[in-house]
Amino acid sequence: MMNRSASKSTKKELVIWIESLNDDSIIALLHSIKLSSEGKSGDWWDEITESDRVNILSGIRDLEQGQTMNSKEFWKEIANG
Repeated sequence: MMNRSASKSTKKELVIWIESLNDDSIIALLHSIKLSSEGKSGDWWDEITESDRVNILSGIRDLEQGQTMNSKEFWKEIANG
């Protein structure tokens, strides 16, 4: 758990970051998290964008089909281009 000073500093950093956001899907996700923390949200799935749903379902399909790689393989592929 963060101490009071670290928490205050982190909050300031987050506010600055949020104010700089241009990605509507991230803004929508953050709004969904806010609503959920206030107990005002139903199912988070209903709160995300269609694009996010498509990406999540694609990832699940890849996992089910064994089309995944571990972190070591990922970074090796990134390094090798």
